[in-house]
Amino acid sequence: MPGSPHHRRRISSPRQGGANNISGMDYGVPRQRSQLVLKVFVAASLTAVCMFILRQPSPSPLGGSGAFAKHETGVTHVLVTGGAGYIGSHAAMRLLEEGYRVTIVDNLSRGNLGAVQALKTLFPRPGRLQFIYADLGDSKAVDEIFQNNAIDAVMHFAAVAYVGESMAEPLRYYHNITSNTLGIMEAMKKHKVQTLIYSSTCATYGEPEKMPITEETPQVPINPYGKAKKMAEEIIKDYVHVKNADMAVVILRYFNVIGSDPKGRLGEAPRPELRAHGRISGACFDAAMGIIPRLEVKGTDYQTKDGTCVRDYIHVTDLVDAHVKALGHAKLNSVAVYNVGTGQGISVQEFVDACKKATGVKIEVKYLDRRPGDYAEVWSDPAKIKAQLNWTATHVNLTENLAIAWKWRKSHPDGYDNSVSLF
Repeated sequence: MPGSPHHRRRISSPRQGGANNISGMDYGVPRQRSQLVLKVFVAASLTAVCMFILRQPSPSPLGGSGAFAKHETGVTHVLVTGGAGYIGSHAAMRLLEEGYRVTIVDNLSRGNLGAVQALKTLFPRPGRLQFIYADLGDSKAVDEIFQNNAIDAVMHFAAVAYVGESMAEPLRYYHNITSNTLGIMEAMKKHKVQTLIYSSTCATYGEPEKMPITEETPQVPINPYGKAKKMAEEIIKDYVHVKNADMAVVILRYFNVIGSDPKGRLGEAPRPELRAHGRISGACFDAAMGIIPRLEVKGTDYQTKDGTCVRDYIHVTDLVDAHVKALGHAKLNSVAVYNVGTGQGISVQEFVDACKKATGVKIEVKYLDRRPGDYAEVWSDPAKIKAQLNWTATHVNLTENLAIAWKWRKSHPDGYDNSVSLF
């Protein structure tokens, strides 16, 4: 560099045979060396900057930054698995309304990224809601999620949940439901997360000999969906009943979920490829909108009042209310089990009539043979949850519930906009 001792030596002691100008200075080699030194300096500086940047902690795709990485007095951080799905997104919204901190984990195989975006728009304040794209079947990812995030409780919704599909793909259901629940339990144990609200189903009861169904009704499931859920329940009970397990668990066995947020913020938007397996409400609306040519009713020869299946249709708002109440009542070293339903059995034919009235459309109906794995009738006795959690279904007018859901569906004919990017 100019002014350095090395440079001065080159000036005072020119090379023998070097080309000097009239001032006795050699302009050739020093200038080249000076440029070389400058290049080396710049390269070294850039390398140092890059190394500094690489050494800085970067946000993990599995969460764990800011408020989500630390426990905060007075704030409960709930991990909602399957939170991009129909029920999970409504539950996440209710938790956020109640002041909880929420982390949604979903692999988006059945959920809607647009639902998560809707929640982020409703609750934009930092530290309230984060979304993590992950598959619960990936044990390393699950472990990292619990490692990175200061989770206080888990609401486990994530699951494939179609009876007909479970008959065709039983192994998929045992992996997705039973195995993944085991993975969640292992992660909770390792990271000392004590509270679990588990989303189960009336399908664990199978086809009971008498109605209504109580929590003491024998569980004899008749399809892989119900069997997988029952196995998951048994895993949970076996672990919690171990001495000093220090877990507080509530299992909610709920019946047929319908409806959408009464304020129109969220709705039911089944993925197009899943329409064949979807809920009857989604099929009704698809037929009313002309997306499918007709509504198909499977089974008209059951021993019921009109030959069609009888079900207990619980509104999604009432269902998530039960989850929040359960979260507040979970007790250590205990597994509480509750049915979540209206206590009223409604036939599929009655449901179709209500759907026609709610939509104002004369929906064409085609009656088919029974669907494998279905049972004739099932409805709940919700006395236990009313007595212990002070919970009662309030959205019980079927036609009104369908009319509200229909309004959301008409305003979202293509469902959620899943082209949004949250990554």
